[in-house]
Amino acid sequence: MKPYTYLLVNFTCILIPLIASFYRKYPFYKDWKAFFKGNVIVTLLFLIWDWYFTNIGVWGFNSDYLLIINIADLPIEEILFFICIPFACVFTYFALNSLVARNPLNTIQAKITTILILFFTIIAVFNFDKLYTLSAFGLCALYLTYLKFRKINLAFHYLTYLCILPFFIASNGILTGSLLDAPIVWYNNSENLGIRIATIPIEDSVYGMLLIFLNIECYRYFKTKNIQNTQHSIT
Repeated sequence: MKPYTYLLVNFTCILIPLIASFYRKYPFYKDWKAFFKGNVIVTLLFLIWDWYFTNIGVWGFNSDYLLIINIADLPIEEILFFICIPFACVFTYFALNSLVARNPLNTIQAKITTILILFFTIIAVFNFDKLYTLSAFGLCALYLTYLKFRKINLAFHYLTYLCILPFFIASNGILTGSLLDAPIVWYNNSENLGIRIATIPIEDSVYGMLLIFLNIECYRYFKTKNIQNTQHSIT
């Protein structure tokens, strides 16, 4: 079973959201088209980033926990990661929007965004020599700035992030070595802050936020386009 470990992590993360997508009252499967259109774009961007950092040694993979099926020097499990995790997160966003009438973060979401932009920018600027720190904090700060400029309400984005955080720690903890003899994904500590949540580099939490928010926004964009196209065809 050892070579299936990373694959099982992906499968475990997507299983319940996949089944729950067919819940009759809130059928997320009807939004799959919008999700996958957006996810393809985000996945390609992150795979380029992933491929580059893998090839220059910022991080890498332990073959003991992989099927040894590679595409462009990346394990197939890593590619599936960028589909399975965003699927679970966008499903969570969809579910929260369907079930939560009053988001407690609605009144403070703009302040949260401002604080995060400032904090992430400072971390990036003072760690210009650490590639993972610079890219994760810097790109997330830039994207949050773009969303703030667009006046996007991020209340449900943040609520989604908070809800998936325990599952992120569990799944990413396994990937980075928790409960295992060695990490599935290893990191070059000279390229990060060396601060870890258990076994997880702190940069992963920011990298994850960027991944989630990009997928949510692409999903929202294509969902709106689908609705507009449907209304246009009716008229």
